[in-house]
Amino acid sequence: MESVINKTDVIRKRGHLWRKVRNVMVIVLLLGLIAYGWIRYYYPFAEGVKSGKLNYVVYKGFVFKTYEGKLIQSGIKPSATGGFQSNEFEFSVAKKALAERLMHAGGKTVELHYIEYFNAIPWRGYSRYVVDDIVDIADEKEDSDSDNSLGL
Repeated sequence: MESVINKTDVIRKRGHLWRKVRNVMVIVLLLGLIAYGWIRYYYPFAEGVKSGKLNYVVYKGFVFKTYEGKLIQSGIKPSATGGFQSNEFEFSVAKKALAERLMHAGGKTVELHYIEYFNAIPWRGYSRYVVDDIVDIADEKEDSDSDNSLGL
């Protein structure tokens, strides 16, 4: 009779140990997934300033309405098919007031401070580049001075 009781105690202790290991593994896995998601979607990978001619800023989206824009930078870059295309910077805008200022600056040369994330999330915008500040807005410079220096 004692041997049956001892065997059930051993089995019960093994089951208790397995539950502890399983619970710890689940907690570690959940913490790992949370850390991965935070790094992938909320950790700023880089930040900087881009300048160029502001093409447009629009308010769009089906479920999550966000401000999206495009900046045309000077110069050209090779496209994937071997041709050339303009150097475009597509971005999302973080704040409504900032987006409205940019909407009134269409066609002007702007310098924008942005934060780059690893991935985009729907409520932040379609782009992984998020503009959070305007460094400078300048009107297009007239080329009349350069024409006069050439004798035209």
